Amino acid sequence: MRLNVLRANPAGNITLFVLDPVPSGDRADVAARLMSLPGSNVEQVGFLCPPLQGGQGRMEMAGGEFCGNATRAFGMLTAQRLGGLSQVLVEVSGCPGPVTVDVDWTSRSARAGMPLPRSVLSAEAAGRSGFLVDLGGIAHFVVEDVSPCLEFFMAAEPLFQRLPGLEAYGVIFLDSRNGTITPLVKVPAADSLVWEGSCGSGSLAAAAVQSRFAPDGPFVRDYIQPAGTIRVTIDRRDGGAVHAYIGGPVTLDSPVALTL
Repeated sequence: MRLNVLRANPAGNITLFVLDPVPSGDRADVAARLMSLPGSNVEQVGFLCPPLQGGQGRMEMAGGEFCGNATRAFGMLTAQRLGGLSQVLVEVSGCPGPVTVDVDWTSRSARAGMPLPRSVLSAEAAGRSGFLVDLGGIAHFVVEDVSPCLEFFMAAEPLFQRLPGLEAYGVIFLDSRNGTITPLVKVPAADSLVWEGSCGSGSLAAAAVQSRFAPDGPFVRDYIQPAGTIRVTIDRRDGGAVHAYIGGPVTLDSPVALTL
């Protein structure tokens, strides 16, 4: 199988876009093979598809999940393909409607609208308290000042059984003193568990936890992650969140052909 692909780097969360059509039933296998190629540092794979909802492009992740960083990168790719637009409306898996992505070509950055949390619930794993943030399709357990480790993820994993319809979930290890996060994210349908260089939805989950008592107005926080920084903005009104965005740098490589 020969596929045209394009590597994107949204704040270190390395994403490979498959530009050729791939049947949905084959995507998990194709993604696994692409991620296992020698020298690959790809963390996730997205597939370009024909739009279904009037968007200017559509991208579906290998596991059907929603990914904020991939959305930002796909928005920039779509804007580039349409002549360098500064704003596009794109469709992405795991999201019920099109997403607006704003592109700043001068700073080579992109900002995407994000779904607001459906719930932010207190929870506990391995004797440590945290918050379970349900973003619809993807959820994260945000825990402060716990050393990132697979053992804690496994202890927290049963928490996600409380939330129906998840395509992906992760544990966000938040260092409250330094403002850094370390994301470990699982996509069951793609059979992947990855220490991500950065995580857009995980950054939003951390901000949702930290902003829950913030005053009305914009809550803005930069989250430093192993391979990049993501800026989260949550607009608050009447004591609740009304809009959310994630932004940060994105680089796009030229397309290449790979043989699997």
